[in-house]
Amino acid sequence: MRAPQGSSRIAMGEDYEVAYWTDKFGVSRERLQQAVDTVGDGAAAVEEWLKR
Repeated sequence: MRAPQGSSRIAMGEDYEVAYWTDKFGVSRERLQQAVDTVGDGAAAVEEWLKR
């Protein structure tokens, strides 16, 4: 599995990045999308939101 180009941003349009982040955070694509829609594409912000 390839790691994302910019590890601080989540590119929902790139399947390999979605696969990476869903695996890293242990969430579904839908949950990851919900987090990105809520707090933006910053990986740290998404991670914090998912921990709530």
